[in-house]
Amino acid sequence: MTTKRDYYDILGVSKNASTEEIKKAYRKQALEWHPDRNKSSQAAEKFKEVNEAYEVLSNPQKKQTYDQFGHAAFTPGGGAEYGGWPFGGGFSQTYKQGPFTYTYTTYGGQGAEGFDFGGFTDPFEIFEQFFGGGSPFRQTQRIPRYGLTLTFMEAAKGTEKEVRLDGQKKTIKIPAGVDDGSRIKFKDFYITIDVKPDKTFQRDGADVFVNQEIPLLTAILGGVIEVPTIDGNLKLRVRPGTQSGTMVRLAGRGIKRLHGFGRGDQYVRLLVKIPERLNRQQKEALEELE
Repeated sequence: MTTKRDYYDILGVSKNASTEEIKKAYRKQALEWHPDRNKSSQAAEKFKEVNEAYEVLSNPQKKQTYDQFGHAAFTPGGGAEYGGWPFGGGFSQTYKQGPFTYTYTTYGGQGAEGFDFGGFTDPFEIFEQFFGGGSPFRQTQRIPRYGLTLTFMEAAKGTEKEVRLDGQKKTIKIPAGVDDGSRIKFKDFYITIDVKPDKTFQRDGADVFVNQEIPLLTAILGGVIEVPTIDGNLKLRVRPGTQSGTMVRLAGRGIKRLHGFGRGDQYVRLLVKIPERLNRQQKEALEELE
């Protein structure tokens, strides 16, 4: 049976939300309520709701139908082919070992076709398609799933981790471009990535954002400053008369796209640093400039 909560309320968006706003809202909610990361008793149900809402609102045809008929359009006999998708049975147990947390999940030898989602897609499959990777509902054997924490730079540039799994030492290669919540399929197990926040860099997909303070005089007269990038510091020319909050785009200086070609961009937000105290000569100089 489908949720009775309003899909827009679930994702926290308005009815006029753009496709990108819906995607961004889904990303935030799905990461928050994913059962691998959220151990509350409400997580599984919330995760189902979020994916159900996203599947409808991200599809223009389904969204239009929902806007016109509401939930009645997605219930049996309600005028549409989509119904609810309660989770079926199965067994899942979480363990800890070294730097990892891992979960064994079994589904009694059934594949995705063994579960009744009532016309809606397997919620984990939606999640995997959005972030990349495969769905554990498609497996017929016990699959260990591990959680691994990376720094921002390790996720952006790729890294190798030497760990012990089931008593065996293994070297795991993490590709450049993985993001928080990414799941990577290795030979016989999955790894879910958890990326630590960074003090300097912020990330949105393959794009990187940096706040950079500049002196007042540099903003007025222009000059050259150094800004951090994931590849090291870069000299950037500041134009005379630059206003605080000006955004500068550095094309191709972002993160490698995990599923695709090329890299994202880096955006530098220039913040003019206003002196808290001025001596008499500085005041006179500014007054003369004015």
